[in-house]
Amino acid sequence: MNDNIFVVIPTLNPNIQIFEAFLDNLLKETKNILVINDGCRKEYNDFFKKIEKKGIIVLHHYINLGKGRAMKDAFNYLLNTYPKLKGVVTADSDGQHSIKDIKKVASEIERHPNSLILGCRNFDSKNVPTRNKFGNKITRRVFKLFIGLSITDTQTGLRGYPKDVMVKFIDTLGERFEYETNMLIETINKNVPIYEVDIETIYISGNSESHFNPIKDSISIYKLFLKYIFASISSFVVDILFFSLFWILFKFNYNILLATICARVISSLYNYMVNAKLVFKKENKTSFIKYVLLVIIQMFVSGLTVEYLATLISINPTLIKIVVDLVIFVVNFIIQRELIFIGEKS
Repeated sequence: MNDNIFVVIPTLNPNIQIFEAFLDNLLKETKNILVINDGCRKEYNDFFKKIEKKGIIVLHHYINLGKGRAMKDAFNYLLNTYPKLKGVVTADSDGQHSIKDIKKVASEIERHPNSLILGCRNFDSKNVPTRNKFGNKITRRVFKLFIGLSITDTQTGLRGYPKDVMVKFIDTLGERFEYETNMLIETINKNVPIYEVDIETIYISGNSESHFNPIKDSISIYKLFLKYIFASISSFVVDILFFSLFWILFKFNYNILLATICARVISSLYNYMVNAKLVFKKENKTSFIKYVLLVIIQMFVSGLTVEYLATLISINPTLIKIVVDLVIFVVNFIIQRELIFIGEKS
């Protein structure tokens, strides 16, 4: 391995036998190893002293602060301490990553110095625990739908971060497992390509050593998607309420179209601010202009469609508008994701 690439390993109460054997094998390939003790129990103190004597750098958290914080602290330490640093490979302490695959990811850092390198497992393998297989499939589909990224392994801990990529992601939100997910999301906004590397699929004792909490950590990981759902539903409610109000107030021809325009102006301003500040976290003059154009187009499509259908069907226009806008909702999100709030794609 390159002398200017470090292997970073966050750990919390690991299986000492597995972890020590892994570190001993890794030391045969590189001396550049940094372990983060993320609040391990006191009985691990002797173990950490032992590996420090072998030349491994150990950073200590007094209490468990989370994998995200451990990675940020490691990035910060290495960036400050090693000016010739080329990048880092992150690995887990539970024996899931082979030395061969760590070296493979490290070599890609040199070939792709501006990319985030992902070591991707084969989830069709028979030895993959059901919860991991199910979790990855769900997250892959959510990423494709909401973010527009096709990623083979969204939960991999074996990743390569060239120095420039480390700098871009060191301030990314997230203190625990969600930090790695947030980095994937930000690859688009920060114009960081993703490069995938096939790695061996290893699970020891059904992945019992993992500290991933399927419920708690999944909620953190899916927080962005929950924010978008909140923004969309609340904007939809605002739009329908104001449409109903203006439709009652405007008792003349084309009142449906006018009510649609007035309601959409109000709900769109609300929706833009929520999406820009809370969901996509991208707000600038260009995105606002694109958003206004999208609103104008969708406003007339919605208004004219509801106006036309109201002449054909004897149903309250508010009910017709709900159905029409539900269809527009899907198209609206895809356009916002692809063209408005997201930067140049990797």
